[in-house]
Parts: sequence; C-alpha cells; structure tokens
Amino acid sequence: MRHIIDLSDLTEKEFSDLYKLTTNIIDRPEGYADACRGKVLGSLFYEPSTRTNLSFSTAMMRLGGSVVGFSDPGSSSTTKGETLKDTINMVSSYADLIVMRNPREGAAKAASMYSSVPVINAGDGGHLHPTQTLTDMVTILRLRGAADNMKIGICGDLKYGRTVHSLLHFLARYHNVQIYLIAPEALKLPDYMLQFLRAHNMPYCEASSIDAVLPELDVLYMTRIQRERFSSAQEYANLEGNYQLTGEKLKRAKKDMLVLHPLPRVDEITQDVDDDPRAVYFRQARFGMFGRMALLLTLSKLPFERAAHQQIGAHGICCTNRQCITKAEPYLPLIGKPGAYCPYCDAPLKLHNDKS
Repeated sequence: MRHIIDLSDLTEKEFSDLYKLTTNIIDRPEGYADACRGKVLGSLFYEPSTRTNLSFSTAMMRLGGSVVGFSDPGSSSTTKGETLKDTINMVSSYADLIVMRNPREGAAKAASMYSSVPVINAGDGGHLHPTQTLTDMVTILRLRGAADNMKIGICGDLKYGRTVHSLLHFLARYHNVQIYLIAPEALKLPDYMLQFLRAHNMPYCEASSIDAVLPELDVLYMTRIQRERFSSAQEYANLEGNYQLTGEKLKRAKKDMLVLHPLPRVDEITQDVDDDPRAVYFRQARFGMFGRMALLLTLSKLPFERAAHQQIGAHGICCTNRQCITKAEPYLPLIGKPGAYCPYCDAPLKLHNDKS
C-alpha cells in the first residue's frame, strides 16, 4: 500500500527509482504516451490551484489516462455537508488514483485512511506539499547533479509555506546541507520545524535579508511573502526590499547558483531576473509535470491494499492547531498523550478540557 502524504515517506531506493523514471520521461516523453491508458485520476481541489492542478491533469493525459473531479468545492457535495470520508469513499470507487488539495492541515492523511486507491497530497493547508518537493528535488538534481554539500537559502514566508516545510523534511536525508532561513520575524519558520532541523542535525542559521547571505549560496529558494500577513501596508513596504531578488542583487551571487520558486510569483523576484540563466523556476515547473508523470505511473503499477478499519472519534485529547482536519471532521481517530504530535498535522496535542 502506498500513499504520498509526505515525500519523505519514500525510501531512498523508492525516490532513486522515481527520479530515474522522471529523467527517462524528460529525455524521451513519447515513450510513455500510453503508459496509463485506461487509468482514471480523481482530482479533488478544495482550494484554488493553477500550476499543481494543471500539472497533474496534463501529466495524466500525457500518459494516456483521463481525469475526473472538481477544482471548486462549491460544485461538489461538500456544500451539502458531505464528510471528507464519504467523498473519498465515493471517488475511490470511480478512480484509480486520487490527488487532493485541501486547506485543512492533515486532510491528505485523513483521506488516505478511507481510500481504496492511492492518495497523493497536493497540499494540505500550510502543512506539506510533497509533489512540489519532488519538483524541487528533480530540478536540483538535474541541474546541479547532487543535493549533498549544498548551501541553500530559503526566503519568504517560512511560517505558512507548505512547500518550505516539505522541502526541509526531504533535505534531512542528504549530507552537509547548510540551510539559511531568510524571513521577517512574523513569518519565521515554526518552532516544530526548527525542532525537526535540530533533531536531524541539520545546520541552519536565520537571516533578516537576502543580501547578508547571497554570496554563500548554491541554491536560493524564493517564496511569496503574503501582504495579508502584516498588520499594515506600511509594515509590509518597510520589509519588502529585504526579501526581493533583483538583477542588481544577483550580481553578487555565485555564477552557478540556482534560483528556484514554487510559483506563483508576485514581486519577490523582479522581471529582470527572468533572463538570467541561473533563474530556473519556469524550467522547474516543467520538471514538475514530468515528476508527476513518473509518480502517477509508478503508483498505477503498484499492488494496493486498503487500510484497515479506522476507529472513530478522539479519546479525551484534541489538536492545538485550529486548522487541523480533526476540527472539521471530528469522527477522525485521534489517540495520543498531551504534548505528543498530531498524526495528521504535526501540531502538539492537548486534553479536551485544557483551555490554554
């Protein structure tokens, strides 16, 4: 049985095989035109998506398969009160694979518990985004040759950025990766992720601007800073330049540094950077489609067995994360001790009657 909730769930061999298949598809895409003929992908997007949604749909069609589903929850039975469990039970009786994006953190994990086909997490709130990490790693490995012995700067919204959290999870398996965390105070990496870095002996430092660390970097991973996270437009304007990459700043970077971005971009990378050969974010998006082709093809060929019956309901505890899927779907089993981490969203658990 295999779901893709976090890319780090893959063993080293599984990822190596997936990467090899991706490179084969990149080099010879015509050889895979009928690889998934007769297969159906259930595409469930509970929040807006352009790149990920189109990338998955295009990937399945390039493999000869077909796609059903929705890109607006308003057109689904969710508006009638249907639970996630029932939606997944229904769609997995129609489709051979499911890809799902949901604003609730831990939703993909919950979906996998009730699906009779593989579930792929296309983003669950601010938690994880494994296929973006696949995209990122394919880009780094294809263009740099390795991820070991790398200095990577991650800039922007590190608090809510699910692409950032997924990438850091996966980089834990590489050697001598130095991480530079570049973010304003309000958007710094959450404590539970800092604990993850320390637990996995991943050296990191925090910086307040790109300028301070740019000459050191082998890879710069830019993300969008959301204006709505700040209390005023002026507060955002005061910080904006510190987290913006321009053609002028890029002159101070290494000649072979890679600039990545999960997209969409707003103004954190100026237009004059686009023509620089180090700016690979549009190539990165195309690599993502090929990586998703490899993932869909791999999952479609694996034997699959539905998970065992899940016990219903929590047992005296609850998750401290208000955006956790357990808040919207209270029937989900939740077992653990206060202070332990939620199996869905990784936030700490507490007693139901704890008001803190």
